[in-house]
Order: sequence, then structure tokens, then C-alpha cells
Amino acid sequence: MHAHTNDKTGFLLINLGTPDSADVADVRRYLGEFLMDPFVLSAPTIIRALIVYGFILPFRPHKSAEAYASIWTDAGSPLLTGSQKLAQEVANELQAPVALSMRYGQPSIQSGVDELAAQGVEHVVVVPLYAQHADSTVSTSLHAVEKALPKSMRHSVLPPFYAADEHSQAWGELIKQNLPDQWDHLLLSYHGLPEQHLRKADPTSNHCLQKEGCCNIPSAAHSTCYRHQVYATSTNIAAHIGLSEDQYSVSFQSRLGPLPWLSPYTDQVLETLPSQGIKHLVVASPAFVVDNLETLEEIGIQGRQTFLDAGGETFHLVPCLNADPLWVRGLANLCRARAAA
Repeated sequence: MHAHTNDKTGFLLINLGTPDSADVADVRRYLGEFLMDPFVLSAPTIIRALIVYGFILPFRPHKSAEAYASIWTDAGSPLLTGSQKLAQEVANELQAPVALSMRYGQPSIQSGVDELAAQGVEHVVVVPLYAQHADSTVSTSLHAVEKALPKSMRHSVLPPFYAADEHSQAWGELIKQNLPDQWDHLLLSYHGLPEQHLRKADPTSNHCLQKEGCCNIPSAAHSTCYRHQVYATSTNIAAHIGLSEDQYSVSFQSRLGPLPWLSPYTDQVLETLPSQGIKHLVVASPAFVVDNLETLEEIGIQGRQTFLDAGGETFHLVPCLNADPLWVRGLANLCRARAAA
């Protein structure tokens, strides 16, 4: 390993992606690329194409385009501008070449690799911007990177950082700064996954969702188990803030289609909390590092409405880490450590 110490190192930050605009055509093109990914919809290609082109793309882009339009800014997509700012700040901190890519849409993974190659980078540290492992985020990104890398370029990968102090401290401090004077409960809402994704990612084939309390029973499966990593993330953040178990809970958002997804479902939780005496709610989304459609629109607009309509009184959305200075330093530390490993 040490023979390479003089290789010029660069960093490739990867986020999920965003349409080029909130226009229906751009949203349709983006959704088509995303949903045709076998890591996202695991059906055989022909079935996947039938579902995507027959049932989803004729209808969903109009609704999605409206949702994107509600959060779009003059500078463009919040996910893109937020990720660009994060990449820029991390580059300043590392004093090394950093490129940003999106798994779907622009800037592509190929363009990020080319940008680093043009700067003479020989060893790229790939940084998927996901704290928890999921095949539909991490695995698909790494698969795309391997296709894009030239033979001459070595690469290593920053693994999911859900257990890193840098991550829980940055989230813990951010939530503390954003707590209003009056609040009853903190809801940590994570992007959902179909249950079958967990079973498929389980290297032991007999642990995930197979026994009661599986997330708390030590297992090799935890290295790729999204749900275990979500609970661990939540415990770490709550510990940093100093919350007791009844002051926060975990839910899963963004389900799509008829299959069972990880539960409890965020929209249903938001509907029932007021009847349990929780009137002043704080929500954070630690599955993401940069604000996007799922945080700003699904939680910040729809989720807020659901909670208030059900009798809630105040709803406070904590922003994502974005380019928060503590997080920028933390992520740079994680990158540095991985480059030196």
C-alpha cells in the first residue's frame, strides 16, 4: 500500500442526483434514468421497462415536476447547489482536488472522474454522500464509478459513516441549534426502502427482518443493513443531544408502490402524533447530508401540512448538514483518514 504514497490523491463526492429543471420533460428524463437502474427496481429489465414506461412515467412526472417547482430556487436545484457548496468547502479544507458527481443526471460520474484525471489525480477516494448503506444509493454509485474509472487510476471508497463521531456530532449540534423554545418531540425521518432490499443485501441470508429485534442482535449483516444503520445513527445523534428514549422516534418516508417498505411510515406517524399529545414537533432527516425534494417538499411542505391538519400546533424542520462548518471539517477528516489508510 505504501508504495503509492506519492500518488496524487483526489476525492469524488457522489450524491443521488436531480433533474436539470423542474420542467416535466426534464423530470421525466431524470425519473426514467433513476427508475431503470436495476439497483433501484430489481425486476428483470423487460418487466422493469414495462413498469417504468407503462405505469410510472406517463403519470408521475407531472406530479413530481410540481413538487420540484415548489422548492426550486433562482440558483437551481437545492440538492445540486447545496452539494456543490459542500464539495467546494471540503476542497478548501483538504487543499486537494475534489469533484462532485451525481449518480443520475448532471454532473455525471464520468465527468467527475474526467475532471480529476485532468488534474493529474492517480488515486481517487470515492465518497458516496450517504451515512447508511443501501444498494439503491451506495452500490449503484460504486458500480457506476468502476465503469467510469480509467485503468490507470486507483480508487478506494469511504464506507458509510453512520457510526462516525464526525457525523453524529455535526447532526447533534445542528439539531441543538435549531430546537425552538417549545418542543415536545424529535422525529428522525429516514428515506424508506422496500423490505426486500434489506433481505437481498443481507450477506447471511437469514438475519435481516427474519427475527424479532434483528437490528439489536450483533450480526455480519449489519455492515450492509440500512435499518440497523438508521437505528445506530439515531441512537448516536440522540446521545450527543442528551435525549431520553421517549423524546425522539424514528420513521421512514418516501415509499412508492404496493410492496411493504420499512415502517413506521412518516406520513402516518405525523398524522397520529398530535392525538398522542405531541403538539410541537421537530423533524430532522439524517439519511441525507444535503437538502433535497424529500426534505424540503415531502417533509417541509407536505409533512408539515399533515401534522398541522391532524391537530399539531408547531412544526419545525431542521435543515440538513449541507455545508455546515462542523460537518465540512468532519467530512474532510473522514476523507483524509480514508486517503491515508
